[in-house]
Amino acid sequence: MLNFDFYNPTQILFGKGQIAALARQVPPGARVLLVYGGGSIKQNGVYDEVMQALAGHHVSEFAGVEPNPSYETLMGAIDQVKAEKIDFLLAVGGGSVIDGTKFIAAGALLAEDPWTILEKHGANVTAAMPFGAILTLPATGSEMNAASVVTRKSTQEKFAFMNRNVFPKFAILDPSKTFSLPVRQVGNGVVDAFAHVMEQYMTYPVGAKVQDRFAEGLLLTLIEEGPQALAHPDDYDVRANVMWCATLALNGLIGAGVPQDWSTHMIGHELTALYHLDHAQTLAVILPSMLRTRKDAKRAKLLQFAERVWDLKGGDEDTRIEAAIVKMEAFFNQMGVKTRLSDYQLGAKEIDAVLGVLEKHRMVKLGEHRDVTLAVSRKVLEMSL
Repeated sequence: MLNFDFYNPTQILFGKGQIAALARQVPPGARVLLVYGGGSIKQNGVYDEVMQALAGHHVSEFAGVEPNPSYETLMGAIDQVKAEKIDFLLAVGGGSVIDGTKFIAAGALLAEDPWTILEKHGANVTAAMPFGAILTLPATGSEMNAASVVTRKSTQEKFAFMNRNVFPKFAILDPSKTFSLPVRQVGNGVVDAFAHVMEQYMTYPVGAKVQDRFAEGLLLTLIEEGPQALAHPDDYDVRANVMWCATLALNGLIGAGVPQDWSTHMIGHELTALYHLDHAQTLAVILPSMLRTRKDAKRAKLLQFAERVWDLKGGDEDTRIEAAIVKMEAFFNQMGVKTRLSDYQLGAKEIDAVLGVLEKHRMVKLGEHRDVTLAVSRKVLEMSL
């Protein structure tokens, strides 16, 4: 029997035109800080719709949240929250903006240095400001979870934290707002969602048939709809399915009651912090090599993945497993996300630096069995060249 605690209070408003519902979600009289990134929301009409919906509210703005949001930038937002007595945050953008807003929400109420939130992985967060999200880039699932990843540029450190206090109060998902996304962001988003599912699914069997079938359904949908999102960028149904997959991939449901891995993500975070690769690029590089390196420990699930997701049956087990990983790599490449370190001008000389920061951050026993040591991480990185 599975035992788990699944908790998710985020209200989802899904569909075309849902930004207009924002007026009912933000408390009357709230002093709102609108948090966004590089300004694309002003080009695609989202900004105007948000401001129209918030007419009558006091609204301030904080722009410039980066992909892989930085502590240095977010501290500026925290200062603004305090100076202007902001009491509600609204994240408008992709996962980085929403992650950054979670850090702002927690850091603005913390008596100590907000960086300690990352150092303690959220354990010292006892309260956070209320906030909502309007998603414009499906990828991370941050719109419906309590996790955040923040980078400190000055020290080249990238840490994650989780805390129930930073669930969004609501999230608005309008697939039509993703039509104008650059091809690179669409591909990254699909690969990111795929890897999120794999980190929860690709471990070992525990009799969780519902979670397994749910995860496989998400993977199959991403494989089917991801290329269509590139080929037909204004197809609403395609974009809606991709958006919903990305949300469900990391809202806690498919991971409830099952072992989880996340070693690929931990190594990937260090590659991003050191060499500024996109998050999805690091996952596309590391995941195939991680599966090959740990093939024996993951054998049962890899064979299940090969059969149910890629329709590979019969014959030698190792041959089927390798064929499934090759198909996954081909899918990542089809989405425009390369799968070798050399594709990003990284080579053997960078491996020691990655291992050094993994050791510094005590990432020396990763994975569902805590058996991904530095030696295993080295093998994975070398295989990824």
